[in-house]
Amino acid sequence: MMIPAQFNAKEVEQKWYDYWMKNDYFTSKPDHRTPYTIVIPPPNVTGVLHMGHMLNNTIQDVLIRRARLKGFNACWVPGTDHASIATEAKVVAKLKEEGINKNDLTREEFLKHAWDWTEKYGGTILEQLKQLGCSCDWSRTKFTMDDDMSASVIHSFVDLYNKGLIYRGYRMVNWDPEAKTTLSDEEVIFEERQGKLYFIKYKIEGSEDFLTVATTRPETIFGDTAICINPNDERFSHLKGKKAIVPICGRVVPIIEDEYVDVEFGTGCLKVTPAHDTNDKVLGDKHNLEIIDIFNEDASLNSYGLHYQGKDRFVVREEIAKELESIGALAKTETHLNKVGTSERTKAVIEPRLSDQWFLKMEDLVKPAIKAVLESDEIKLYPSRFNNTYAHWLNNIRDWNISRQLWWGQQIPAYYFGDGKEDFVVAENIEKALELAKAKTANSTLTTADLRQDADALDTWFSSWLWPMAVFGGVLNPESEDFKYYYPTNDLVTGPDILFFWVARMIIAGYEYADEKPFSNVYLTGLVRDKQGRKMSKSLGNSPEPLGLIEKFGADGVRVGLLLSASAGNDILFDEELCNQGKGFSNKIWNAFKLIKGWEVADIAQPEASKVAIEWYEAKLQQTLAEIEDNFDKYRLSDALMAIYKLVWDDFCSWFLEMIKPGYQQPIDRATFEKAIEMLENNLKLLHPFMPFLTEEIWQHITERTPEQALIVSEWPKAKAFDAKLIADFDFATEVISGIRTIRKDKNIPFKDAMDLKVVNNEKASTYFDSVIQKLGNVTTLEYVSDKVDGALSYRVKSNEYFIPITGNIDVEAEIAKLTEELNYIKGFLRSVQGKLSNEKFVAGAPEQVIANERKKEADALAKIATLEQSLASLK
Repeated sequence: MMIPAQFNAKEVEQKWYDYWMKNDYFTSKPDHRTPYTIVIPPPNVTGVLHMGHMLNNTIQDVLIRRARLKGFNACWVPGTDHASIATEAKVVAKLKEEGINKNDLTREEFLKHAWDWTEKYGGTILEQLKQLGCSCDWSRTKFTMDDDMSASVIHSFVDLYNKGLIYRGYRMVNWDPEAKTTLSDEEVIFEERQGKLYFIKYKIEGSEDFLTVATTRPETIFGDTAICINPNDERFSHLKGKKAIVPICGRVVPIIEDEYVDVEFGTGCLKVTPAHDTNDKVLGDKHNLEIIDIFNEDASLNSYGLHYQGKDRFVVREEIAKELESIGALAKTETHLNKVGTSERTKAVIEPRLSDQWFLKMEDLVKPAIKAVLESDEIKLYPSRFNNTYAHWLNNIRDWNISRQLWWGQQIPAYYFGDGKEDFVVAENIEKALELAKAKTANSTLTTADLRQDADALDTWFSSWLWPMAVFGGVLNPESEDFKYYYPTNDLVTGPDILFFWVARMIIAGYEYADEKPFSNVYLTGLVRDKQGRKMSKSLGNSPEPLGLIEKFGADGVRVGLLLSASAGNDILFDEELCNQGKGFSNKIWNAFKLIKGWEVADIAQPEASKVAIEWYEAKLQQTLAEIEDNFDKYRLSDALMAIYKLVWDDFCSWFLEMIKPGYQQPIDRATFEKAIEMLENNLKLLHPFMPFLTEEIWQHITERTPEQALIVSEWPKAKAFDAKLIADFDFATEVISGIRTIRKDKNIPFKDAMDLKVVNNEKASTYFDSVIQKLGNVTTLEYVSDKVDGALSYRVKSNEYFIPITGNIDVEAEIAKLTEELNYIKGFLRSVQGKLSNEKFVAGAPEQVIANERKKEADALAKIATLEQSLASLK
């Protein structure tokens, strides 16, 4: 094949992805090999690729491609999540644009719209992942609403209910008025907001006296059913047993006593609204207070709000404050900073609300998950500092509210046959429910028409917590071949923001259903931020379009750019320049490949320098391989990539190829050429997980390959013992070569002009690389001498002294004048530094670091003077 002059990422990427797909390299089936399994954190079905996805999935692809090269049966399961709240909100918004109200539809009609939406937009993100190079087993793609996945969720619910772990309870929940559904505690984000504290006066019944209560929510007075005072607060002892009148609505409520009231906070009096505050609900239960719910499901006021009925809570807040002021019931207002709960999904302010919900008991379920991460080390989090976060959440866990007032999702498998709170059965389908209902009621005449399924859907996380098991059929059929082979999976790559929502819950489910961990390692990525450290967002305009980056820099360039800055658990400060660096790296490798393939090969003797270079590079590659393996073991993928980057850019391109390169218009010997190809191929294997397209393109250009010989299914380099001294000796030799190059540059001596080099070997340095020094320095003779050489240019490497005898190319008089001028300048500089250091006042008053800097300047100047004087002496 003709080798193109430049690497064209756009042409190459589609070509090789199609080739990989055509040859089924991504597909995995159980066989004799050891499996290596990753399940994708399923993105929202209607989502599109963003920078977080790019990072997360690049890391997964690196791990899976490396595992494939290492001989594992690599299986990466892709898929999407139905994302109840987010998707239903999008469908409702679309219907609204079409003039359709969700409430005017039946559940079946709405679900048809939801499925149409999903089929139209779902899976877009998975197609985009292919452009990034993700080598998922697409034949295994799952969706959390697939029939078998939904059946797994329903089976899990029924099983946990029958174990006594799921119950229905009338509780105070977090209500999202925008999505019109309850949320779990973990889906509520608390934000500090500036608000007001309203001091409201309540008249004492039968008198002109009043008491004052401070509240941040004056609109909730319509739900007040008591005023509470502390029994030990002498200020209010005269109010015991009396009643108060709630302003505006005129409701007469009792004044109760409870030590719960903090006498130091506010006015020392507390309004009690049991329907709209968790703590008030506790007080209400304790004192048998009436419960009055004043809100509709969208947080507008209902009929209890009187003339404010139908108005939004935030609109009426100011209107009520004005009315209270007009009737003399508002004592004052103050600015107040408080924490407000908001919905993670819709950003709406959460409303505490009483309702019947389904809950999962967590106290016992969580114990194996605590042990697995915090005690037995069965599951490791990277970085380990997240163990503290994990411990805090799980040690303070509360029962999980698993019901949502949504239609999109798995419908709760509870079937009602009467109006009583216990008039229901739980079963996997209506036919089984009918049998149970007949048995429970002893009524054999019941039919399915008498049953009514619970309208709520299950929390999306109650579906995705089964993901690593359900994708292999393990919930419905624990004996399935796939499940027994692929489970537990190996690595999970995800963000720390869902450590509790998803990771911890998968661990809980794994031990409950499989009595085994779902994965061994959890790699927690950081957030991708811009180079100023700001979170990426559309509103800031700082979030690049991922596919646009791929178009501009190539998928390999973007992958390298992301990973160079992606240390585990730390936020990534993303800069497009990193992608440009990745693109530059692609070009460097391509040009190195073109250089090698451009050499003429002949059956001639192998030069000594080439033989030595090969020995060194093989050792260097093995040293780097050990470093790479160590970094992978510690999930330091950024460090692993940097080690390969330096190996290829510095050691291979800058040194190895220069050491073996044949002379101008000269052929290279066959033995060296074949070794150069072998070293290039090893580099490509190490690079492939990070840069799959470029490496496959070069690999296929090197020689004709069968599909069985493709790079994607080749073999990772084998670790071997290496000579560390050989590497150290070469590092010394590079300093010698750099010294020669510096003299050539400083003295304007062209490389074509050969030099002689004489060495006083005080270091007893190895002579093994002398042939390399001669070649790269264009040194005719390299001679070891016992004394300094007069009439020569010189430099040092450690205690070794190197002398280059002066030839006709150098004007000795001009060189002496130049060195003398430099020597005089340095001596003048030294005098000024020593003048400062001999000044007792300066030394006594200057900071310690300043003195240290001046002493270093003195030492450097003295060393430079010694070198210059030695050079002058050798010239005279």
